Amino acid sequence: MNRLPTQETDVLIVGGGPAGAAAGFWLAQLGYKPTIVERKHFPREKTCGDGLTPRAVKQLGDMGLADGLTQFHRYDGLRATAHGKALELHWPSHPIYPQHGYVVRRRELDAMVAHNAVRAGAVLLEGHEATAPIVIDGVVCGATVTRKDTDLNNEETFEIRAKYVVVADGANSRFGRALGTSRTKEWPYGTAIRTYWQSPRHAEPWIESALDVKDRNGNSMPGYGWIFPVGDGTINVGVGLLSTFKKFKDVNTTMLLESYAHMVADDWGINPDTPECKATSGKIPMGGSVGPKVGPGYLVIGDAAGSVNPFNGEGIDYAYETARIAADVLHSAISSGDPKALEHYQVLIDEEYGEYFKVARLFARVIGRPALMRELSRVGIHSRTLMEWVLRIMANLLRPDEIGPAEIAYKMAVAIVRLAPNA
Repeated sequence: MNRLPTQETDVLIVGGGPAGAAAGFWLAQLGYKPTIVERKHFPREKTCGDGLTPRAVKQLGDMGLADGLTQFHRYDGLRATAHGKALELHWPSHPIYPQHGYVVRRRELDAMVAHNAVRAGAVLLEGHEATAPIVIDGVVCGATVTRKDTDLNNEETFEIRAKYVVVADGANSRFGRALGTSRTKEWPYGTAIRTYWQSPRHAEPWIESALDVKDRNGNSMPGYGWIFPVGDGTINVGVGLLSTFKKFKDVNTTMLLESYAHMVADDWGINPDTPECKATSGKIPMGGSVGPKVGPGYLVIGDAAGSVNPFNGEGIDYAYETARIAADVLHSAISSGDPKALEHYQVLIDEEYGEYFKVARLFARVIGRPALMRELSRVGIHSRTLMEWVLRIMANLLRPDEIGPAEIAYKMAVAIVRLAPNA
């Protein structure tokens, strides 16, 4: 049997999206030569609202990309709409995170972060797919990789051997599933659909979230609609839904997006029947619902680990953050020569997100009841104070240095979910 050609690397990263590219950057900064394997070529599209929250902006700044962000559309906060009323809410002040965000199309953002990792010293293999893990004596030590040359219609298959492997191939994570990862079925997940429209309001200083999304028949839906001004003549318009709704699987998301587009057409000056491109959609595991996140020789990060906030569907910031945590843990494992150091990754993830994600999962269950969601949004939209602390909780921007209404409410929710171990 002929052995495949073999390459060597310090750490193999499967996936070059937000999590994989960030992991590559931080490992390169620590002095390693990681290899990132990305199935597609940059730039490429992703189903996303394109909004960067203050948490994401901080991580990008830490990766040296603050100046690069200034070319994109900056926004100041969230405009919440419901029942004919709107509230404009500035991002809350925080000792660590900035008070602004950006809207950046993923085709531009992901290319920027991936190429930044290359400048730091990572190797990026575009158009390469990690098709199967290499496991020796129960330990993952690399992957079989296939390079597809679509122009010449041929393929090249080889092996990449590594000290450790990082699984970062997104929400569907074929590579993770090959290693035995799976989603906790009882926990909520989401689905999102989006496209772009030309709009005269493309440079608004607010992203907008509709808390009273309805289907064609006027029925309230357990999710939200979004409008993110891109600043390039277009707006990103989408709808996100939670699986906690009993009739979730019966919802036609394409029709729901069409209904939402007609709902906002006059306000945003769009023709709902002529989007810029075909809508794309995707399924989103949430609240840390995918595991295990650690195994012999590997770590799982970003969307592949279900690291998405159930409060708002935000995953980019958590992709960057889990990648940074993983890089530090891998550094400890490599520098100490102790593979057991990988186990600390789960401990750190639990400390950082465990209680917060548990509260968010409980929230997702509560708003899965359309009537309750309708009444909550009706009450909330009439109270600026209430909505300001709701925004602080939902965006995970609680301040560690003070106890305010948001912190008190959150601590009360934590106390409740501690009594519900399966939430």
